[in-house]
Amino acid sequence: MIAKVSKGSVMDQIYIPKKRNGFSIGSHVRIETVDTIYEPYYHNATIEPIKVQLIKELFKCIDRHTDTENIIITGSFLEQGFQFNDIDILIIKEGKAKELQEQINEELSIATHIVTLTKKELTFGANSDPLYAMMLSRYVAKERFSYKKERKFLYKVLDLHLLNSQTLPDSFEFLSGKEKYKLTRNMIAIILFLDKQELTKESIEKKIVDMFNITIEDLQNNIVERSFIRTYKKIYNKTFKELMRGVRREQKQTHQTRRRATRKRRRS
Repeated sequence: MIAKVSKGSVMDQIYIPKKRNGFSIGSHVRIETVDTIYEPYYHNATIEPIKVQLIKELFKCIDRHTDTENIIITGSFLEQGFQFNDIDILIIKEGKAKELQEQINEELSIATHIVTLTKKELTFGANSDPLYAMMLSRYVAKERFSYKKERKFLYKVLDLHLLNSQTLPDSFEFLSGKEKYKLTRNMIAIILFLDKQELTKESIEKKIVDMFNITIEDLQNNIVERSFIRTYKKIYNKTFKELMRGVRREQKQTHQTRRRATRKRRRS
């Protein structure tokens, strides 16, 4: 029988079920610690049992090598099937987790992509970066991750993200269907982020279908007509112009802030 230690007002305590075999009232028992039991928290994720077991082994392995506030699994690993190259892992802790990727690979023979950051940094990223917002729309974690949603627009950062999607029209003939899908998804995620809409795989794919009049299956299988590029360029250029207006506003606000600070220093 396993139970958690609960915090009490005078003494900490352990509760056990009334319906049990043995342990009658007044029985003497011995308390011993057991290995950590990992019951992951699932946010919009339903995955195969073998992946669940793998996640538990990952949590154990990471906890053996470093102290963490939380461990979050995201990305293509959570898709149905086994079409993924590595496992994306966010480790929430103060400081860095050096050589952790090598240790996991050595112990579990699993390719991982690890990002270590604090809860404050992750919260800021989720509110200001479409990539983080997408990652946190579906995840499996050691513990539930919650944060106050206050979307912030860093237009220069968004412009850098959008620049990646410029690859599609420039190299259209040489890209695979999956690459075209990822670049399109990246651009649409930025658009939804700017519109303050929810960022999920489903919402992004619905927007792609609506805007391009194409199925996701055709796009991923590279069954794409030339009209797709014309639509893509129009959407890209419109989004780019909106970001440039935002960048100019940011620069103007920064300039005004510096001028006010300079005048304040001179008066003092």
